[in-house]
Amino acid sequence: MTTKRNLVPPPPSPSDGSDPVKGYSWHLFVALMLLFFGVSLWRAFTAPPPVPPVDYSEFYAWAQAGDVQSVEISGQTLRGTLEKPRSVGTQSTERFSTVMPSADPALLPLLRQQGVTIRVSNQAPSIAIEILAGLLPWLLIIGVWVWLSRRTQRMFSSGSGSLGNMLKGRSRKFDKQTAVGVSFGDVAGLESAKRDLQEIVQFLKEPERFRRLGGKVPRGVLLVGPPGTGKTLLARAVAGESGVPFYSISASEFIEMFVGVGAARVRQLFEEAKQKAPAIIFIDEIDAVGRARGAGLGGGHDEREQTLNQLLSEMDGFDRNDLTIVLAATNRPDVLDPALLRPGRFDRRVVVDRPELPAREAILKVHTQGKPLAPDVDLRALARSTPGFSGADLANLVNEAALGATRAGAESIGLHDFIAARDKIVLGDPREGRLAAAEKKRVAVHEAGHAIVAYHSSHTEPLERVSILPRGMALGVTEQTPAADRHLLTEPELRARLRVLMGGHAAERLVLGSVSTGAENDLKEATRIASKMVANYGMSKSLGPAFYEHQSEHPFLGQRIGTDASQSDATVSAIEREARDALASALSEARELLTTHRDALERLVEALLERETLGARELAVLLELPLKAAAE
Repeated sequence: MTTKRNLVPPPPSPSDGSDPVKGYSWHLFVALMLLFFGVSLWRAFTAPPPVPPVDYSEFYAWAQAGDVQSVEISGQTLRGTLEKPRSVGTQSTERFSTVMPSADPALLPLLRQQGVTIRVSNQAPSIAIEILAGLLPWLLIIGVWVWLSRRTQRMFSSGSGSLGNMLKGRSRKFDKQTAVGVSFGDVAGLESAKRDLQEIVQFLKEPERFRRLGGKVPRGVLLVGPPGTGKTLLARAVAGESGVPFYSISASEFIEMFVGVGAARVRQLFEEAKQKAPAIIFIDEIDAVGRARGAGLGGGHDEREQTLNQLLSEMDGFDRNDLTIVLAATNRPDVLDPALLRPGRFDRRVVVDRPELPAREAILKVHTQGKPLAPDVDLRALARSTPGFSGADLANLVNEAALGATRAGAESIGLHDFIAARDKIVLGDPREGRLAAAEKKRVAVHEAGHAIVAYHSSHTEPLERVSILPRGMALGVTEQTPAADRHLLTEPELRARLRVLMGGHAAERLVLGSVSTGAENDLKEATRIASKMVANYGMSKSLGPAFYEHQSEHPFLGQRIGTDASQSDATVSAIEREARDALASALSEARELLTTHRDALERLVEALLERETLGARELAVLLELPLKAAAE
């Protein structure tokens, strides 16, 4: 049995990406271009060489005088040759041209009488060619316009080409075949956040189990937290655990310079997700499009607000049984539009905060897995020395420690590598230059002042290290490590912090007789704490337990926003006056402590000048601190 194979390829179909209309349009465009250039070349080659024109009366006078040798008549155009050159305008020539009147019966007899050679040619183009030559440029322009219009329409309708790709957006789709390879087991800490998200994963896997009791899955889940705390990692874990199509996109990718593109991308993304339901859509950094409306320069018609309106419409337009869930992440919940946060859109808000001590230890175990660690590395102690570090900070800490050990040629990562990496992250790289002797002593006095006040004040954290090695923007550092994670601070603890911050300024004045610019950051932080104590924490005697928007801060980043314009000048003046009184009191107490313990201050300054860095045990000996307490 033989099989007959068709050697002629089948005609292209829309499914294979070809477009016959597009091919014909291209052929028509090429044909028009060739015709236009062909006519132009024909007219250029057939046109006689240019000759200077003269008036008909002047030509007639030449003919009467017998100076014309020959003429060539083509329509009403007459070209001739003279017996000898004559001046025509600014040039001397034997050839000329002129235009004859429609009827001159005396011209031909005159030319025959003078013996002029007469030639008659019919070189004038036909009327059809003249019309075609005049209309061809317009036909070419119209053809190009029609071709571009039809091509653009196909791009917008079919999603092909650059414009179609622009409208389609850049969302990434993950499913069982393209799994991200991350599960909840890979996310250390964040137990409460994982519980909330695991509930959504279970609903997508077993919807009938929840519907039996009338439960409804949240339409949207908003992950809120500082940068680097693992919001995107949690979303990737949801993608790995759910087993349903997962669409990931950054909110900034919705926005383009063309108005309407963002809304079109939102529509296409949600339509595709609903066709594949159950599915999950993850929008990272949603504050890029979710900011409160009415604040843009374009009023309610700019591109960002149109994109937000479309997003609100899509989230509110889900069918009651539609299993499409939206995850979003942001570190700016304070700027989101209220309509985005109402029930029915983002029903659930999951706070992803910085990890506590057990979570930090678990994160360090995850990131050090498979890396050779020296015997002196204690991850519990390392986690205790990194309060306030986010998950990204801890990952960076482990990576910097590994790089440092590699540069040193070590076979394993030691404790000193982690300490150096932490100093690099917190303080910066060591400076290349060395301090002069006078500046080095001033820095030693300044840091010793902090240490002495911290040791002899109550309600302060234990001293961990004092160094006068310049790193980054700091010339020295006095490090205190809290015994446990703190979530609240009392008024005595805040006033103790003020005393410690003012200790460097007081020590410079006491020992050296003057102060320097090195106290700038201390004064800035002390002023911030004192202002918040008075305006925000209700620790004021004159203003009482009241809250005033005085230099408010971003909820996560700690950046100052400004003072409420509705406050009276008297209120602002009272806040600043009482803050100055708190700073003056802290400075006075710090100076008194340093005067009382002047001998310990001098010993500590000498030790710092000699060894530059002192750890907890060395400080315990110098300050007569029990070793057991220092170790704790």
